[in-house]
Amino acid sequence: MNWVAPIKDEKTLEAFKEALKERDYKYYIMFEIGVGTGLQLQDILLFKVKDVLNKDSISVSYGTKGISTTFKFPKELQKIIADYCKGKKPDSYLILGHAGTNKPVSREQAYRVFRAIGKSVGLNSIGAQTMRKTFAWNYYKETGDIYYLQNLFNHASPSITYRFIGEKPNIEVVLKKLTPQENERSRYFLYLNGSGKSRLNNIINTLTEIRDNFDLPTNNDAFYGKVDCLLEQLDSLIDNYKNTD
Repeated sequence: MNWVAPIKDEKTLEAFKEALKERDYKYYIMFEIGVGTGLQLQDILLFKVKDVLNKDSISVSYGTKGISTTFKFPKELQKIIADYCKGKKPDSYLILGHAGTNKPVSREQAYRVFRAIGKSVGLNSIGAQTMRKTFAWNYYKETGDIYYLQNLFNHASPSITYRFIGEKPNIEVVLKKLTPQENERSRYFLYLNGSGKSRLNNIINTLTEIRDNFDLPTNNDAFYGKVDCLLEQLDSLIDNYKNTD
């Protein structure tokens, strides 16, 4: 399975959109909503016309606790949706499947279309999360606000969000929490099922293994190159950790 990555090149993104239009305009609308809001594919497929027409935001509940998350609709996206919905019934699914039925496109079908269109424009790392990751990457590049994305996606830490969008973490941002609530949340997740100590033990075990095998005659230059890169990152992390209040 290929790693699903955001589409970072503007020309490639536009080529992908144009190819979706040619395949079926509904897939283009679906994609525009995803990259414009950060909504998940399975949520978009369940929307009816009345859910999104003339709306500047929409709230979706997730998890067993029903945590509600609000996704914003930019003005340009609102216009695209309004044009697409002209003449459509309010109770009709926005992304209809087969003609003559009021059932939405299946997630599997949407995924197949994405994959096929991706290959046609030279993208192999396409999947159901492509829209969401592309939205997040663009938002981060424009604003630098990883915390907004972390809260929007309900991630436990900014490090997870950085990994989600395929960006190298800003160490100062990762180590410095902005609010007491963020610190409290970190404490909760670190104690949840022993997560904090388990993660620390994994790091300690990995470093111990590297240290114990450091002088093996079978080690090649690539091994020492990887170790050097790892230590450089660790040095930076530890230095920031020690000097962050």
